[in-house]
Amino acid sequence: MNTQIAPNCTVAYDDAGKGKPLVLLHGFPLARGMWRTQVDSLKSICRCLVPDLRGFGGTNGFQGTPSIEQMADDVHALLDQLHVEEPITLGGLSMGGYVALAFARKHAARLRALILADTRAEADTPEAKANREKMIAFAQTHSAAEVIEQLLPNMVSDETRENEPEVVEEIRRLAAQQTTAGIIAALAALRDRSDATPTLGQIRVPTLVLVGRDDKLTPPALAQNLVNGIRGAKLATIPAAGHLSNMEQPDIFNDAVRSFLRGLP
Repeated sequence: MNTQIAPNCTVAYDDAGKGKPLVLLHGFPLARGMWRTQVDSLKSICRCLVPDLRGFGGTNGFQGTPSIEQMADDVHALLDQLHVEEPITLGGLSMGGYVALAFARKHAARLRALILADTRAEADTPEAKANREKMIAFAQTHSAAEVIEQLLPNMVSDETRENEPEVVEEIRRLAAQQTTAGIIAALAALRDRSDATPTLGQIRVPTLVLVGRDDKLTPPALAQNLVNGIRGAKLATIPAAGHLSNMEQPDIFNDAVRSFLRGLP
């Protein structure tokens, strides 16, 4: 489905199931299709709203300076457009987690709960910023398919690579469909995002933090920092999974999310 949230932005999204709303935000450089198994599993207990973020999938790119905050505002505008008035559970993985944290800062009244998967509160270090710059330069002269090949070694666990080749191929397929412009803009937004650590203590909703045990990009220690900073947050570590834990171990991931949702007041 598609809906216009601004004169220059139409958002593509999926809307499945009935019940209290669960919004899921995808990671970089993928699109909403990465949540397919979560939607299939969870639509029986909630309404799953799954958008493509700016510049990915079927959603228009940035017109001005790319930012994580703009992506968060887009989610807010989508909720308004769809007349979702009750508080939402907002889940995000990696880049989607950064957007979820920005949403929590800017639109706290819209939240019922948070799910933060394979993400971090901290801003990019100088070394990480430099690596983003290198990837931007690479993306300017290479295809999306070539970009994902550069990223894949750190995105999934060794076990996934060896034992779940269909998962790796699905990641390749989703990433290869993205535009170079969208990838470059997102890299800039990721590079320039603010540090969410100082505002973690302001989060007042139930929060579940998930992380792949073998996540090389946002390892368990950084997930623990989120738990330490958010009052009452719970941590679930996903075995045999790297940075894309929802795709690598969907059954374990879905069970953790389902249990969390059922325990919400």
